[in-house]
Amino acid sequence: MNPRSRHSSPGEAAQHDPPGEVAEIFDGMLHHARELLAVRSPLDAELIVSEILGSWWGHRVPGGDVEEVIGEALIGHAERAATPAALALLTGVAYLGTPRQAARAERAALGLMRRGVARPGWADRVGTVAPEQCFVSRDVYGDQDSIVCVYAYGGSERHALVVLVDRTKAETVPEPGDPPGARRARPPASGMVRDAWVSSQVDKLLDHCRTEGRDNPLMRFERLDPRDTKALLQSALELTNGVDDPPVNDNFGSYHAFVRARAGILPPGGRLPQPPVYGRDRRATLAARFLASDEAEDLSDRSAASRCVDRIIEYGCAHDFGRPLRVSPVKCEMFLLDWLPRKVLLSPSEQEAAPHVLASWVRWAGRRTGLPDEGVRATLDAVWDATATFADAYRDPSVFGLDREIVGRLLPDGDLEALPRRAFALPFLTGTHRSSGRHGAIDLSALDPSDPDDRRVILEFEHPSAGDEHLDAHERVTARLWEGDPPELWETAQALLDDGWPRHEILHRLIDVLDDHDGDPRALRDALSGLRHEPPPG
Repeated sequence: MNPRSRHSSPGEAAQHDPPGEVAEIFDGMLHHARELLAVRSPLDAELIVSEILGSWWGHRVPGGDVEEVIGEALIGHAERAATPAALALLTGVAYLGTPRQAARAERAALGLMRRGVARPGWADRVGTVAPEQCFVSRDVYGDQDSIVCVYAYGGSERHALVVLVDRTKAETVPEPGDPPGARRARPPASGMVRDAWVSSQVDKLLDHCRTEGRDNPLMRFERLDPRDTKALLQSALELTNGVDDPPVNDNFGSYHAFVRARAGILPPGGRLPQPPVYGRDRRATLAARFLASDEAEDLSDRSAASRCVDRIIEYGCAHDFGRPLRVSPVKCEMFLLDWLPRKVLLSPSEQEAAPHVLASWVRWAGRRTGLPDEGVRATLDAVWDATATFADAYRDPSVFGLDREIVGRLLPDGDLEALPRRAFALPFLTGTHRSSGRHGAIDLSALDPSDPDDRRVILEFEHPSAGDEHLDAHERVTARLWEGDPPELWETAQALLDDGWPRHEILHRLIDVLDDHDGDPRALRDALSGLRHEPPPG
């Protein structure tokens, strides 16, 4: 059952509804907790509590942590209810909640017990759960791992927690020392949690995994060190929790607290595999070795091939946890049909060469990494299947009436995704304003909008009578839109455009928000979110 459908959104209720409606939602959760009085198994009890805690997982509360705003409020509500169901819920939260929730729930539970409220029969056994073994069932490509952790309560009631970790899409985050707007893949190759479930058929599950690992050349089944398993699961959970609207299974919220708690009781001291660091020189060497290989010999346009392989390596380093040599059907499809069309401005010759260069790279990288022949063939099939739709997926901005020379000035870094926000920040370059001619003694067509000094001249052209303070403000917001830092800035501008706000009014509202909150990223995000809900002027 999806916990988000059992209860209405408590995150939204806590923000907008009167206290009586919030209490009504919490009463619904306590009604659900009555099921805890009917179960005898501590495993069943933990799964029910995890489902209740999952009611608000994934929701966002402006200006606060949803686990504090909702989770800790529920603990107080349960303490005031002082019923056996409330004590059962508090007992479960003491094991499955966040550290703050667990501490508060334990204190509240002890208080109810002193008042004579009856404890559930499974309460003492919850604390006896311990890990036994950990395994991983993984594909040879490195796309996904199914982590299998076996636990038992004092040697009985064995059960397996299965957690699906997906590495096909890395979340990118800024690192200290990066320039504004720069984002890079998080270094540990942990991936994101996409799904989780629990099975009591432990031996049957393990036998199935062993058979598949033995008979399927594209699968491997291995034992994992529990310490490394802990590090992997906690890193993957952290990455998943940090993403807005993560791509998880609909029921994952029901298991989130359970997974977090089970990962927490694994022994500490493990390490994540660290991907190699590919600096500029190492990337250039990798590209040169590929272009000199037998696999690349038939690539006729060597110049286009060189630029395409640079993009392949860039994608692997920045968006695949630093793994440019990893190839798989899913990764190649995402590169051709999602990342290239969305992010990179290719010349016509590069568009023609990209699928062929990628196919040669698959053969070369597959040989270097020891990918089985079956895996290389399946990946090549995916490349050729995607080639038929690549031309349709890739859109040259010139088809929308934008001069390619102007697009080149807006995208000196080839970041196609930046085109809309840069065209919004500097609209005269897109053809809606004069993009050539002279501004005093300056030839406007020769200006480089990526250069701060030239950008200042462009803004002077757009605001001919503005003073320095006004131009400084526009220069700041234009620079942030140019870099896409933070992403919410352009998202807010788009929302206001959709609501009918004039462009210049949007820029001034963004300037005000930046001036007030630029030093506090969370406050800046909250202020931008609030701005999206304001009605347009007039």
